[in-house]
Amino acid sequence: MPPKWRTEPRFPDGPSPDPAGSHHERRIRSFQPRRSRVTTGQGEALKRLWGTWGLDIDGHRVLDLEELFGGLPVVLEIGFGMGEATAQMAADDPGTGILAADVHTPGQGNLLALAERGGMTNVRVANGDAIILLREMLPPDSLAGIRVYFPDPWPKARHHKRRLIQPDFLTLAATRLAPGAVLHCATDWEPYAEQMLEVLTAHPDFENTQPDGGFSPRPAFRPLTRFEGQGLDKGHLVHDLLFRRTEN
Repeated sequence: MPPKWRTEPRFPDGPSPDPAGSHHERRIRSFQPRRSRVTTGQGEALKRLWGTWGLDIDGHRVLDLEELFGGLPVVLEIGFGMGEATAQMAADDPGTGILAADVHTPGQGNLLALAERGGMTNVRVANGDAIILLREMLPPDSLAGIRVYFPDPWPKARHHKRRLIQPDFLTLAATRLAPGAVLHCATDWEPYAEQMLEVLTAHPDFENTQPDGGFSPRPAFRPLTRFEGQGLDKGHLVHDLLFRRTEN
């Protein structure tokens, strides 16, 4: 029997607890759903805004991004935590649509609340597995960029296979990025950063935007997040990688 949290929606008109249940597959996932407290404000935002700005990654349809974002170029953000950085980027760049995907219900509610408070209509929140979103719900060449900021580093060697930035993911991502669009990754876990650089450099569908083939300086459009600040306080080095999808 499925766990109770996967079968009972906490918000009947909000994000589903298991949106792609009918698409269940035996695949190692790079994320784990977390059950944590949803505040009153987050819950109210989910109830009020999900029907307008939220969508479940159920794998049943291909999204019409032009309709969803009113013709704006669209960047997919995979994993946004509590959404503060996403909201800031949306406010700083209203000419770009941000399709923000995560499985963390409090973060989904928080991002919706931040977007409403700031009048940022260029944000849509997607609930579920980003692989299913990319593979089954986005048209080829439809994205102006993909952002993967501070993904779970899965530091134990036996868990490295769970890391998101792997050759198969890059092959899939390349099919959904428009030629010349950029995949932007950031991590404060140096071994993962080195693996990202190695895997991206070796992939034929991507080229490094850095002429020296190394890491990139943090671009001005990526905010310094609270999580990142905590890592810097601990002496962690943050690495950015910006790789462009090749024209072939």
